[in-house]
Amino acid sequence: METNKILICLVFFAAAVVMEGCGQKKPETVDAAPSSAPSSAAAPPVAVPPKAEDTFAVTGPLIVEHQVDVTAQRDGIVASISYESGAKVQAGTTLAHLDDRQLLANLEAARAKTRSIEADLKNWQAEAEVMQADYVRAQRLWDLKLISEEQLQHAKFKAESEQWDIQRVRELLTNARQDERSLELELEKTHITAPFSGLVARRYVRVGQAVGKGDRLFWVTAEAPLRMRFTLPEKFVGHLKKGQELSLASPDVPQEKHTARVLEVSRVVDPASGTIEVLVELTGAAGELRPGMTSQVRISNLP
Repeated sequence: METNKILICLVFFAAAVVMEGCGQKKPETVDAAPSSAPSSAAAPPVAVPPKAEDTFAVTGPLIVEHQVDVTAQRDGIVASISYESGAKVQAGTTLAHLDDRQLLANLEAARAKTRSIEADLKNWQAEAEVMQADYVRAQRLWDLKLISEEQLQHAKFKAESEQWDIQRVRELLTNARQDERSLELELEKTHITAPFSGLVARRYVRVGQAVGKGDRLFWVTAEAPLRMRFTLPEKFVGHLKKGQELSLASPDVPQEKHTARVLEVSRVVDPASGTIEVLVELTGAAGELRPGMTSQVRISNLP
C-alpha cells in the first residue's frame, strides 16, 4: 500500500514536468528573413503637402473721396427742407432753404440805389458834354480876341471839373454794384445745396430751427468709387506698386469677392510707427458693398 502511493506521486510529478516544457515559447531569431512579397505590394510613400502661400491681411472701413457735412454759411431760420435721409441728389440740388425775406428787401434796395447812380452818371456825362462845348466855344472866341484869358481858363477848368465828377460817380456806381453782388451772394447762402452728386446720409435740422454759421445741416456722401486706406509695415516698401491688384472681401457679405487696385503708395516711412500708407480702389461692380462697411484686403507673396 505504501509502495502504491509512492508510485502515484511519481506519475503526477512526471506529468507536471512534461506540461511545463510544452508551455515555453520558442526563442526568436535576431536576423529576420527577407520578405518574399513583390515590391508592388509595399505601402505607398506618404505625400508631403505643399507649403501654403504667405499672405498678409489688413482690415479697415470702405471710404469714398466725397463725403462731407453740409454746414450753414450764415445765420438764419430753416424755412423748408426738400430732401430727407436716403434720398439721392445731384450736384447743386437745393436740400433746404433759409428764410431770405430780409435779404430780398435789402437786395431790392441796393438794386434801386444802383439804378439811381446809373441815372446820375448819365446826367453828369451830359453836363460834361455841355461844359466841353462851352470850352471849345471859348477857345474860338479867344482866337478872335473876343474874350479875356481868364474867361478861357474858367471854361477849361469847368470842363475838367465835370470829368472829375463823372469819375467820382463811376466809383460810386462800382461800389453800389459790389454791394448788390454781396447781397446776392448772401442770398445764395440761404439755399443749402448738395456740393456733389450722391446720397443724403443724414439730416440734422428741422423746419423752423434757428441755425448759426457753421452748424451741420446734412451729411452727404458719394456712393462710388469705393476706396480703402490702410498702413503696412515698412518691410513692404517696394513690394506694392501703383496699379497692382489685390483681393478684397467684407465679412458682412462673405459670398462676394472683389478686386482692388493700388492707387497710391507712400514713398516715405512714418518714423513714429514704422509704416507706409496705401490707398486702394475697388474695381468692377460694388455689389452689396457700401461706404463705411468693414472690409479686408489680402496681400500675397510677402517679402
